[in-house]
Amino acid sequence: MSLPPHHDGSALYVPEQEPALGQRVPVFVRVPRDGDVRQVHVRTTGDGEPRFVEATVDRRDDHEVWWRADVEVRNPVSNYRFMLTGKTGYRWLNAAGQIDHDVPDHGDFKLVSHAPPPRWARDALVYQIFPDRFARSAAADGRTPPDWAVPCAWDTPVVGRGPQTPHQFYGGDLDGITERLDHLDRLGVNTVYLTPVFPARSNHRYDAASFDTVDPLLGGDAALVRLADAVRARGWRLIGDITSNHTGDAHGWFTRALADVDAPERELYYFDVATGGGEPTYESWNGVRSLPKLNWGSAELRRRFATDPDSPLRRWLRPPYGLDGWRVDVANMTGRRGADAYTHEVARLLRETVAQTRADGLLLAEHGHDHTGDLDRDGWHGTMNYVGFTDPVWSWLRRDGTSPHPGEPSHRSADEPVPNFLGTPGGVRRRDAPAVLATMDSFRSLVSWRSYTHSWQLLGSHDSARIRTVVGDSARQEVAAGLLATMPGTPVVFAGDELGLTGVNGEGSRTPMPWHRPASWDVGTFAAYRALLTLRRDTPALRHGGLRWVHVDADTLVFLREATTGAVLVLARRAAGAPVRLTGLPPGTSGAFRTSGASGASGASGASGASGASGAGGGSGENAYGGAPPLRRAADGAVTLPGDGPTFQVWHL
Repeated sequence: MSLPPHHDGSALYVPEQEPALGQRVPVFVRVPRDGDVRQVHVRTTGDGEPRFVEATVDRRDDHEVWWRADVEVRNPVSNYRFMLTGKTGYRWLNAAGQIDHDVPDHGDFKLVSHAPPPRWARDALVYQIFPDRFARSAAADGRTPPDWAVPCAWDTPVVGRGPQTPHQFYGGDLDGITERLDHLDRLGVNTVYLTPVFPARSNHRYDAASFDTVDPLLGGDAALVRLADAVRARGWRLIGDITSNHTGDAHGWFTRALADVDAPERELYYFDVATGGGEPTYESWNGVRSLPKLNWGSAELRRRFATDPDSPLRRWLRPPYGLDGWRVDVANMTGRRGADAYTHEVARLLRETVAQTRADGLLLAEHGHDHTGDLDRDGWHGTMNYVGFTDPVWSWLRRDGTSPHPGEPSHRSADEPVPNFLGTPGGVRRRDAPAVLATMDSFRSLVSWRSYTHSWQLLGSHDSARIRTVVGDSARQEVAAGLLATMPGTPVVFAGDELGLTGVNGEGSRTPMPWHRPASWDVGTFAAYRALLTLRRDTPALRHGGLRWVHVDADTLVFLREATTGAVLVLARRAAGAPVRLTGLPPGTSGAFRTSGASGASGASGASGASGASGAGGGSGENAYGGAPPLRRAADGAVTLPGDGPTFQVWHL
């Protein structure tokens, strides 16, 4: 049985990845040679009118036929799909796969002619740091905790819920991060993302009291310069975090607006007129009064926040700080309030401003749910892909009654629900792989390949439970980390995940790094993350290749990452089961599998005893991660993958 027809928008199928408006670009689709495809057309909808172009055969081999058609980039976002005609009639191939009935255009493939994201972003390996909990420098001991703070020793347990939660103060600072960059180097990341560093009245600092300075509790402006210099000296990137939806209620803009109804700052927020001498009311994020919502209908706000020569959006991107871009907090709500719908205008404005300030600046949006309507424009370069990656991975690998749960309090049973990222009643629902894949495909198919691959893939963050808590053990965490490192998109590691830290919700996950307790580290998990990130860095197909699903059953996911430079085959299993026999697998760039040779590299051991990454130089069929034997073809060309599990395996093709 052959693999089905395939196209995914990657460079293997669309060689021009940065098309210009009006350009004609070739697109390719591959179909099995023994399949029922006799003719191929490409359907476009330029200027809103459907048109068909007949494709021609570009090349063929013993297994597949590659068809080609040239598509005009008629609009900034140009849709296209394939019509595959055979003896039994025609069917569509769009970004969701093969379909035997007519469907709306929103699931079509997309060519995007807006200016592309910075090229460095496709190769980024991101490490997220919550500054208060990462590391303290010696200077931190001399700082007086603020009046809002509950001072804590580094080993004080984090309170995940309650009035103390935003006020626990551990005193981590930016110089502490600078002193620990060797840890990040050993792990293999190349981009540092900091949650907010501006003064505030909480440990998370999303309630900014100013955008004009770095919080003195973190070491002030000079400490950010030192950190930025140290990051740049390693050839890495540094990403900041800014809140476009709200400020804190201690911000000067808001305090002046609150004090004087005639203040120019009044229009920066949403105030309701108080009656009967009552306290003025105002819109805030989710009703939290300490987070008053910004009104992007205000031209003055747009000037102060973005377009002014010394706006906060600009100044921290310039020397001596030189941030490489912004993660934008609550981007999904920014500019949205009742009848107000400024989100796309704001995204465009922020992107224009970032690009004017530094041409290679990144603008990455936070979305906690459906992001598909906000991408593929001239705004956000990508999003935090919680719904299209984090949640489905959680639901597939979620711990069950058979999973140990190290690090959590003993009163929590192994099958007690883990809260969902957005608080869905019932917590994380356990799902089998077909449902997980359907979820991933649902969101992936509604955005361009560009937006998908430039979005951040996460196993967790400062706003969610930790991956170890969700999956329950190191073996399943290794499978999750494997998917993080090998699927398209930008891998993001939340500081401490690589050590096996736990946490049942976002606040509880903001765990101080146990630098002084190395015996508590899960060294096997660290080795697995390190080997997987090395594999990602050294294998072009994992950074720039397409995505082709090969097999799925309840406990198994198998896919190909293919590029002009080579291909890899990936096996992820959450539990042991029958070996997977694959037929119709393409022979790979070298034309055949090797039947002998070493498997993987020595010196790195993952949680399931897997060998580490062998890099991009491995021979065809050779194991690159996981320690399984080389792939061997049977007489009929079939390949059998091992049935043990949980396991994560990668082979070069």
